[in-house]
Amino acid sequence: MSGTVTEFADFRWTEANRQEAERIIGRYPKGREASAIMPLLWLAQYQMSAQTGVAWLPLPVIEFVAAQIGMPKIRALEVASFYTMYNLAPVGRFHVQVCGTTPCMLRGSDDVLRACADKGLKKGDVTNGGLFTLTEVECLGACANAPMVQINDDNYEDLTYESMTAILDALIAGKTPKAGSQIGRTASCPEGGPTTLKDVA
Repeated sequence: MSGTVTEFADFRWTEANRQEAERIIGRYPKGREASAIMPLLWLAQYQMSAQTGVAWLPLPVIEFVAAQIGMPKIRALEVASFYTMYNLAPVGRFHVQVCGTTPCMLRGSDDVLRACADKGLKKGDVTNGGLFTLTEVECLGACANAPMVQINDDNYEDLTYESMTAILDALIAGKTPKAGSQIGRTASCPEGGPTTLKDVA
């Protein structure tokens, strides 16, 4: 896991990320560099993940990003604290975000949460020896394939208690479960496959 916040006071970009940060900032007009705050925070969170095994943003890292684009530290912190895509505290190696919005709730998100609980995951806690953090979130944008979860960068859709349990078991065993629909549909086509435009290549 990660250490204390003060350990990151000397945070600097890796060479590859320094170049990427410059590319990101270059997309915005002179005087509007502050518009790069979101992709830069995301890049910093990825670098923290690569360096420590935990995707999060300690305060010194947020301050480093703010200084690079001339933004007041408090404004950068406001952005990082508003969006759930940024983690302000250490999370597990696998951040399990369960959608609890109405479509997922109506199609069984409670079963998904129960599967998580039965594997020892607790909302807001780092559990299973640092392996998991469980968060219930608002809409993740895959309502047609509800219920769904996002684990790190991958979506898992059309879930049941059994398929969610299998995904967690795979992660615990060090395997990579198949992302996407767990019943085999492509994108958000109807169950059983497309019903129209079947000849479209």
